[in-house]
Amino acid sequence: MIDDKRRRDRQIEKERVRRRMRVEIDPENYEYIPEKGPVDYYDTSVHQRVAVYVRVSTDDVQQTTSYELQQKYYKDFVEQHPNWELVDIYADEGISGTSLAHRDEFNRMIRDCKAGKIDLILTKNVSRFARNIVICIGMVRELADMRPPVGVLFESEAIFSLNEDSQMALSFLATMAEEESHTRSRSMETSLRMRLDNGIPLTPKLLGYSHNESGNLIINPKEAVTVKLAFYMYLLLYSTQEIADRFNQQNRKTFLGNNRWTANSIVNILRQERYCGDVLTRKTFTPNFRDHLAKKNHGERPQSRYLNHHEAIISRDDFIAVQSLLDNSHYQRSSGKKSLMPSLYVIERGLLRGFVRMHPRWMGFRTEDYIEAGNSILQSGDSTQTEVRPTNGFQIIRTDLIASPTNYRISFAEGHLTIGRNIVQKLKPDYCVEFLIDPTGKRLALRSASKDNRRAVRCSHPQTNYSCRVNSKPLYNIISSIFDWEPDNRYRLSGNIYEADGVVAFIFEAKGAEVFLKSYKIPQGEANEDESSILRLTKKYTQVVMSDLFGNFGEPFFTVDQCDISQDKWQLNESGHIFETRKPLNITHEDVMRKFVDEELSRTEERFGEEI
Repeated sequence: MIDDKRRRDRQIEKERVRRRMRVEIDPENYEYIPEKGPVDYYDTSVHQRVAVYVRVSTDDVQQTTSYELQQKYYKDFVEQHPNWELVDIYADEGISGTSLAHRDEFNRMIRDCKAGKIDLILTKNVSRFARNIVICIGMVRELADMRPPVGVLFESEAIFSLNEDSQMALSFLATMAEEESHTRSRSMETSLRMRLDNGIPLTPKLLGYSHNESGNLIINPKEAVTVKLAFYMYLLLYSTQEIADRFNQQNRKTFLGNNRWTANSIVNILRQERYCGDVLTRKTFTPNFRDHLAKKNHGERPQSRYLNHHEAIISRDDFIAVQSLLDNSHYQRSSGKKSLMPSLYVIERGLLRGFVRMHPRWMGFRTEDYIEAGNSILQSGDSTQTEVRPTNGFQIIRTDLIASPTNYRISFAEGHLTIGRNIVQKLKPDYCVEFLIDPTGKRLALRSASKDNRRAVRCSHPQTNYSCRVNSKPLYNIISSIFDWEPDNRYRLSGNIYEADGVVAFIFEAKGAEVFLKSYKIPQGEANEDESSILRLTKKYTQVVMSDLFGNFGEPFFTVDQCDISQDKWQLNESGHIFETRKPLNITHEDVMRKFVDEELSRTEERFGEEI
């Protein structure tokens, strides 16, 4: 019964729907309004304002032929349609289609479209419009969304962007155009690498050099004077801005032929290794073929260095000295004094014997320089060296096991150093400290210093006495390298204090460093593959005990023999002696450079213009 009732109800509902669909329209009370169809470029009866876009990617002479032919062809093409009005021919010559950068005419055309001046864009094919699928499809859709919409006719492929069925074909062809550009980029990269690997470096023209018939660099005597003057002035401790100002006053010409010198243009000359006769390849590279942005090569691409490739304008030693000054120009500014290169001092007696004084702002010294300086003291065989012997069965308890607020601590993490508050309070009255390192014994020392010390770091303002954070890349890099520390970890050292002769020193053992790993690097559980054990958890770092310390309280306790250094022989204020870190540079004599500079700078603008 229930099923029969449901069937009858459904049948009644169907009949009701059928009666509603069988409606008769009264023609006297009904009007049909047809839709406005999309603009069709085949319809010559519709007036359209047409823009022609032409592009060639290089300035080659053969491309110029294509460039001119495209403009003439499409101008005639528009004239064959009586209702088409040519707005303008927008032409980019020698511009890549993978980005919108430098495509001035293309961007002008889009601005005219947004201003309502254009109805239709006519171009040869998809690759002329853009070789980047994101730009091509995005721009076509943006033009279609305008009111009124702007269509793009790709003449070779017979694709009109406002047709609904054009999107799939357009996306495919845009992808092919982009991949073609990618293939050409890889081909050029391979060709360049083959050229460089076979001893044929690129040697473009630059100030001071010209090319001979074989394409090799030869000195241009008139321009070389300006190059040599820039190097000599910088070695005589003129700043790059001072050099630029003098060149502007004398109306000296740049490589481009103008007389607008800046500090950066002087730096570009001073950094150019070709002026000492060498050629370094691949200093920059282009990682992305779409944006063509060059980046400095920090090992991402292979490089080649050709020594004595051509005649030099300045000596190699002069060039090396200039690079050292440029690398450490921030040290010159912060110290308030100018010098060619600071000296490396190693202490040869007292409690700090074997320690090397560090430079917080000078990046010219290598890790090897510090190690060689420290080893030089051990090789000297000083009889005052303390002899130590281990006492059986005793160990010094690690400070992280018996941590106390009174411990003198310094920590290292993420490129900076933090000095504990109780250390800072001991550095009165100047609150400055000097860093010293023992590369052989893996020890670090902090020594109170006066504010006039060029190696000093100010730790705190006299009114605060808070812990100090030192942002010094040279210090951090050298210490981490000598102590074999991982850059992602945090390390904390606890040390002892020594006071004598009005000087306070703190000595830290790197072997007793507390290690903190990034918390996200610690797997679940108490152990990390038997390499470390978790000691304490924090939000950012996790303190661990390395496996080589399992079962130990700390380092062995040593008893000192009778030749222990007494307090009156600590000599904490010892300045040390100069250690020659490398072969001395044979720089052009100062008198020779000064005579050359004085003669060139004394020349008047009129005389300079006549001779140059």
